[in-house]
Amino acid sequence: MTSKRYDVRKEADGTWTVFDIFTGQPAEVGTSVFNALSSDEAVDIVHLLNWFDAKRRRQFSH
Repeated sequence: MTSKRYDVRKEADGTWTVFDIFTGQPAEVGTSVFNALSSDEAVDIVHLLNWFDAKRRRQFSH
């Protein structure tokens, strides 16, 4: 079973952040920081980031 690297959290201002569960910091790809999002945006992004991360880890484990 593979653990997920990214999750979502609701911020005090009502927006959502996708964060790295290992660092607690907002997830970043290039110059994009995934914060101040709607709930739907955050959920979509967390699914994509976890999929890419799992794919990357499978490549390096073989």
